Amino acid sequence: MPFRWIDIFSVFMVLFAVIDITGSIPYILEFKRKTGEIESGKVTFVAYGILLLFLFAGEPFLNIFGVDISSFAIAGSIVLFFLGLEMVLGIELFKFEPYRHTSIFPIAFPLIAGAGSLTTIISLKAEYNLWTIFIALTLNMIFVYIVLRATKLVERILGQNGILILNRIFGIILLAIAIRLFLSNTGINIGNGT
Repeated sequence: MPFRWIDIFSVFMVLFAVIDITGSIPYILEFKRKTGEIESGKVTFVAYGILLLFLFAGEPFLNIFGVDISSFAIAGSIVLFFLGLEMVLGIELFKFEPYRHTSIFPIAFPLIAGAGSLTTIISLKAEYNLWTIFIALTLNMIFVYIVLRATKLVERILGQNGILILNRIFGIILLAIAIRLFLSNTGINIGNGT
């Protein structure tokens, strides 16, 4: 099936908004402060692998474990909620060993390849062809890698106080995203008081 550049751009923008790597910079800097290093290549590769898995075999993969998309999204929202709490309260809920597992948890998953981006990948398949999504996803992962490589530059520009302020602000945003993801997948609608 042929693909159009306008479709690739549309899918790119949707994934860019959902992955939100630029919005995750404060958390990435905080993680780097705790562990000492962000392995940009490994983080990007693992996140890309998870997203590709969901692009090509998302729903069947979850069905193997008897898990539906909503349950997966709720689980992801809980992890994001605790990550947000860490940022806002300045506490440590997740224990990290320096230089180990930094490519898997929590940067690659669930921050980059989180419940939101994984469910979005599956949803996009209903409207766009596989190769359009593949190209848009690949372009997003290139951008993710560039941002992860530039964290030292961001750290120098912002300084310690700037990072602390951004950390608190984006922690609250992360909490809000987690709550929205939880509510939308449990069917609770607080806007109408139900």
